[in-house]
Amino acid sequence: MHKDDLPQFRLACHDFSVRAAPLLFGDFAVTFRASTFTKPARMAALNRIGHNIKTLTFSMPHTAETFLPPLLDPATGEEINFTYEPYVPSMNDSSSRLSNPTYGSWEMTDLLVKQYSPLFHAAANVPSFIRALSALPNLKHLKISCPDQEAGQHYRRSIVDYALISLRIAVERSNLPLLDTLSLATIHPGAVLYLNPTMGIGARPNSVKRWKKISNLTICMDSVPFAPHPPSDHLKLLHSYLQVFATSLTDFVFRWKGVQGLTPLSLDREICLQQPSPKLACPRRCHLALRPLKFAQLAKTEVENIVVDASQVSSFITAHRHTIREFNFEDTHLRSGTWDQALAPLTRISGSEKWKEKAEEVMDVPLLLSPVGLEKEKVNEVLLDYFNCKPRAFRPSIGAWQKAGAKSKGLFCAPEHMKKFLRTSILSWR
Repeated sequence: MHKDDLPQFRLACHDFSVRAAPLLFGDFAVTFRASTFTKPARMAALNRIGHNIKTLTFSMPHTAETFLPPLLDPATGEEINFTYEPYVPSMNDSSSRLSNPTYGSWEMTDLLVKQYSPLFHAAANVPSFIRALSALPNLKHLKISCPDQEAGQHYRRSIVDYALISLRIAVERSNLPLLDTLSLATIHPGAVLYLNPTMGIGARPNSVKRWKKISNLTICMDSVPFAPHPPSDHLKLLHSYLQVFATSLTDFVFRWKGVQGLTPLSLDREICLQQPSPKLACPRRCHLALRPLKFAQLAKTEVENIVVDASQVSSFITAHRHTIREFNFEDTHLRSGTWDQALAPLTRISGSEKWKEKAEEVMDVPLLLSPVGLEKEKVNEVLLDYFNCKPRAFRPSIGAWQKAGAKSKGLFCAPEHMKKFLRTSILSWR
């Protein structure tokens, strides 16, 4: 049965409803808005169907609504510094949230309520995120998507970042025993700071314990510059974030969106991260050397749209030779060396060069069909005569083809239909 028919199928009877619910709600998508996790009716429905959800997609694009202007003093007009600390009530705290200031003090809370939109307060409402994720006891895969951030906003905090903080805390405080897959699809570079359980806002000493159960990690991140002089804080934040999964990760996929970027697997060997950072970068950590990444259980890795040295690839394969089983380099450019040098450890590990015989190169090749030995005008005449000889009921019109839906067009282009069309054609095709 098609998934579009499942909602009507559930209405037939209680037995059908129970059987269709896992298929209908197994993959659940949420686009975060001000009332997503606070509307009572919506939360009641989530509690009823939450046990069926296996994959949750949390999406919050960057828009004009998520931009945060400076916080101003209403009397003097001067900018006020706001140090955010998430409000997370303890289990033994019986006091109401309304009896305590949400943002540190009543004065600061009053300013934020008056100057920031309801979307900000919904994103900073950590208890609502915890209640929502607590309703998903069988969650296995969490997808996070935060696209469309402008490059000039990489060093500004937006409402999206506050939502990521709340989401990270909710994952750490909720009971999600089956969660082992995390996908960060099209995220901005600063997102890894707020998702990092070791240095993110509101992190606790035992926060890492929850994230070390993640064994499958996929990241698609907006590209950041990597020349010697631009700031390199985002690359350091990415390196620190990957260190969290060093002991548990088995499958790792990473892609840069946009221009090619550095490989995240060997950032400790990059010159731009070894030189002192400029004024915009963090001055306290710029002199510290990055620790090499070593994944204890990594079996499969894939990197795409990267720039790397042959020596970096060789060192990575050598360091993970006891666990790695598959690695893919898509759209990868070697700055120095050759692929024979990069993959030389495979020869040393296997003791021969037989692995080269199994190497495969896969690419998409377009198939173009054209009649043999006929000009365009002749083809048009033959086709016109062919359609004029057909009975009217069997004449395909251009208007009918334009009105055809995607399903009908897909049927016309199916392999079986194409074989029949070529066999019965009056023209010779090549």
